[in-house]
Amino acid sequence: MRKSYKYRLYPNQQQKALIDKTLETCRWLYNYFLAERREKYEKEQKRVSYTYQQNSLPSLKETNPNLQGTYSQVLQDVAQRVKKAFRGFFLRLRNKTGKAGYPRFKSFGRYDSFTYSQNNNSYKLEQGKLRLSSISKVKIKLHRELEGEVKTCSIIVKNSKYYACFSSEVEPKLLPKTNKKVGIDLGLTSFLATSDKELKEAPKTYRKAEKRLAKAGRKVSRRVKKSKRRKKAVILLAKQHEKVSNQRKDLAHKLAKELVEKYDGIAYEKLAIKNMVKNKYLAKSINDAEVNAKNTSQICSECDKQKEQKLQLSQRKFTCSFCPYSDNRDINAARNILKRAEWVGSTLQGAVSMEAV
Repeated sequence: MRKSYKYRLYPNQQQKALIDKTLETCRWLYNYFLAERREKYEKEQKRVSYTYQQNSLPSLKETNPNLQGTYSQVLQDVAQRVKKAFRGFFLRLRNKTGKAGYPRFKSFGRYDSFTYSQNNNSYKLEQGKLRLSSISKVKIKLHRELEGEVKTCSIIVKNSKYYACFSSEVEPKLLPKTNKKVGIDLGLTSFLATSDKELKEAPKTYRKAEKRLAKAGRKVSRRVKKSKRRKKAVILLAKQHEKVSNQRKDLAHKLAKELVEKYDGIAYEKLAIKNMVKNKYLAKSINDAEVNAKNTSQICSECDKQKEQKLQLSQRKFTCSFCPYSDNRDINAARNILKRAEWVGSTLQGAVSMEAV
């Protein structure tokens, strides 16, 4: 199976300039290939293939000095990205799933990564540094061991920070069986509730950072458009949002690891989060911890009967109208989710997760 490893890079000023130049070269090439496909279809109703564009790279290099200084695999990956963009566009057209979304041209700063697609000495880890073709050795922080056979290496720039992301082929590790299964429900006051009556507190990272984000946002709005000060303010705001995002991801990854190691079967409910965040009163909390669904919070997990009066969102305790059962609203929902997953006939073998529908 494929596994990704992401590490922080610390390039010097010269290396930063080379990485940024490579990104700008890739952006130009992406837009060139995109324009070529569009013009060919508009004028001749013909499609340009990936193979044709890949084979045109040697002739393009003769007229563009920047392409000559960029590693060939990196340029080939640009053609691959254009191919994937059009493949996705035609797939959405065929399936009629929402807006088709014709591939867009990349404006300055919107092309933030490039990829070495094969490990043939175009990149190599050497004594705490990552050697990259056409760029030289860049300092890298290997905070965890890189396992398996590395297939690709992507260099990513985000909020003025530099990263290396390796895609590696590793042997899957089977966890020992625990013969336990659990239902989980994501709520508002608690981040997660399990059918085993465990409550994980919601960190509310966005609400805690709200003042800092608002202050950074005001700085951006006060700056003159296209000025250097505005660009700096935008970067600072993006870094604040990135910090909140990283805090959420850290919690989610730790909880996921804990659940997978503890249970053989995990039942959860599929939620339409995109629709939920449109609610202006709930959006901030939903981004921190999803709202539990009506059909699981209104039914008693003990007697399977629905409440006579609808349980409001502000009511966090479930008390059944037909039997003595009473418990935390989210725990009741988690118990229902587990029962529903079993009801649809899902088998729990190994580390399996099920969607309750």
